[in-house]
Amino acid sequence: MNSLDSQQTTKKVLFLSNGHGEDLNAIQIVKALRKQAPDVEIGAMPIVGYGNAYRNLNIKIIGPTEALPSGGFVYNDRFKLLEDIRSGLFTLLWQQIQSIRKYGDKCSAIFAIGDVVVLLGAYLTGKPYISFMVSSSAYYEHKMQYPKLTEWLLKSDRCQQIFTRDRYTAELLNKQGYDKARFVGFPAMDALELTGKDLQLSPDLPLVALLPGSRLPEAGTNLQLLLDLAIATSPLFPDGIQFCAAVTPNLCLPDANGMMPIQQVAAQGGWEYHPTGYLTHPEHQIKLRCIDDAFADILDRCDLVAGMAGTAIEQAVGLGKPIMQIPGAGPQFTYTFAEAQMRLLGSSIQTIGTKPATAETITQAAQAIQRTLGDTTYLQQCRENGLERIGDKGGGDAMARIFVDRFLKTDLLTR
Repeated sequence: MNSLDSQQTTKKVLFLSNGHGEDLNAIQIVKALRKQAPDVEIGAMPIVGYGNAYRNLNIKIIGPTEALPSGGFVYNDRFKLLEDIRSGLFTLLWQQIQSIRKYGDKCSAIFAIGDVVVLLGAYLTGKPYISFMVSSSAYYEHKMQYPKLTEWLLKSDRCQQIFTRDRYTAELLNKQGYDKARFVGFPAMDALELTGKDLQLSPDLPLVALLPGSRLPEAGTNLQLLLDLAIATSPLFPDGIQFCAAVTPNLCLPDANGMMPIQQVAAQGGWEYHPTGYLTHPEHQIKLRCIDDAFADILDRCDLVAGMAGTAIEQAVGLGKPIMQIPGAGPQFTYTFAEAQMRLLGSSIQTIGTKPATAETITQAAQAIQRTLGDTTYLQQCRENGLERIGDKGGGDAMARIFVDRFLKTDLLTR
């Protein structure tokens, strides 16, 4: 086949997503789709944020992107919605919808990862679409009750398949008459690729992974609390315990004065930052690894996670890790968010306190870490719960395969 014929028959697809977790899941499907159908042109419209996950894969962004004040977490604080509106939310959404309709008109199908916003965008293209409802789960309320518009968009003939984040939700949706719901795995688990990096940790001591989240400046504030937790926990383990913080690379980017956010965070808590990737606290004799490029390795190696994050906590639960949460000031990781995580992810998660963490909260969390690491029965329950609530790897590949079979299967595609 000559190049002209190939160009004439090249198919286009569009990925829509609206949030950091949604983007992460989307790119795992995109990676699998590229392998299964390398001749297909892929476009993306991230509704929330800049879409860096797509950009890092050189996926074409088809419309305007912007980071609004809420970061997409308006359900934690409705006043953040007002800030988003003042910052141009409606204008941005209108421009994005116009871009979706224009690009979508040339597409074979749409893959919508997220809630009603991306479902509506998919519907307005007039093309068939598949939905992955990342943020919806029957575990929250043990029932599924969508807003009327969402229900209508999911039951539309154009919606060819509904993927769910867990088996329980698929079963419940099908009982409620959706008929197209299916669970094939949680794509975010596919992102946990080990780098083989030497974490320079002792194999004989328990390891607590500290996950402060990825969104600045909140990640810096969260890290301060987690460093306080490390100080409070260490004396409870006379035989030794070690900590490793998996931080976003943004915490390690110098500003105009050459100062990195992580250095500022360290200094405020009496810690010293070492360019070799360590934080030390002279007064408490603690040495803590701080790594920005081996998240999967840290999760794989750790015995417990002290976390203030979203998707990263879900991934940790999927690996069977026990989770200790302490509420922060937000905008993302507040008690409201932490409590929802507990309902979604079940017995693997313990949340200490219902208000932004205090010194008393930190002490209680440290004691809970000590109890948890000594409870072998509970640790086994966490492993079993992780398989039930999240599942194993392979979700991205399975979703891509179904998408190809449904919309893109031609003699141009490699199988």
